[in-house]
Amino acid sequence: MSEPLQQKFADPHRSVCFVGTTPPKASTEDMQMQEIADRLLARLDTLEYDGLIVYDIQDESSRIDTPRPFPYAETRDPREYSKLLSTNSQRPIITYKSVAQRDRADFEQWLEEAWDEYGIRHLVLVGSPSSEGEIKLPLNTAYTALQEHSKPFHLGGVTIAERHATKGNEHQRLINKVESGCEFFVSQAVYNAQATIDLLTSYARSCRELNVTPKRIILTFTPCGSAKTLEFMQWLGISVPEATRYRILDAENPLAESIRICQNNLQQILDACLPLGLPIGLNIESLTNRKAEIDASIQLYQLLKATLDLRLAERRLNQGI
Repeated sequence: MSEPLQQKFADPHRSVCFVGTTPPKASTEDMQMQEIADRLLARLDTLEYDGLIVYDIQDESSRIDTPRPFPYAETRDPREYSKLLSTNSQRPIITYKSVAQRDRADFEQWLEEAWDEYGIRHLVLVGSPSSEGEIKLPLNTAYTALQEHSKPFHLGGVTIAERHATKGNEHQRLINKVESGCEFFVSQAVYNAQATIDLLTSYARSCRELNVTPKRIILTFTPCGSAKTLEFMQWLGISVPEATRYRILDAENPLAESIRICQNNLQQILDACLPLGLPIGLNIESLTNRKAEIDASIQLYQLLKATLDLRLAERRLNQGI
């Protein structure tokens, strides 16, 4: 393995860039899963990337009344896919874990297996998608269990700018999660630059007031090539301003337009937030398995990584580093 992620994350003058992916469907055989992993890594072969993020897909229908635009399908255990990708790519993998469905004893067993059998070292814990239904393990209890666990997992958390827009306290959640052991954060997909700027500015200000070093914020971006994908994004709770929606839907090439929008959003965020001393990273994903959107996510990765690297290089030059 290359330089540890913890070391990269700690250096605010460098970028860290990831590719997000989901495990194959639960019915996928081992051999087929190997082929899927091989195809993914072949697509990434020309990219410089620091690692992959493997999501733990939940059925989020309890969070929202409207039907899911793409049907929910259970997947293989994210730990299995993470181990496969780690072995084949020789790069760090950040594995998501949804904690609400099983109790603390089950979670502790999961952690043991994750470390010993699957080589999981980097974790992002995710709470229940809504307060409805039975929550066997609240997120805060899972954080406590992890802090008391013998294995030194590198822990990250999720951050949602949309939550900050409605409740105004997401920056405080970040501070609290850091106290619970989080060393980095991964955002929900960004299509509303101002909502993200508001959150990051509040977080940077709180860190200054508390005299603590801000943690790495990894911003997620995704291409959008159709009305159906747009509908899915909104179903997931991703804030897409009306003008942005129309720009994508009315464009001659919606995918290319969405990439331009993502680059413009990143530039706005960097303009506002790099001077605040916030270490920014990137995570690029495709929300669907449509080939055109998967291909577009590779283009998006190249463009956004170049954008971030250029801004960081200019900043180093201006600071004489």
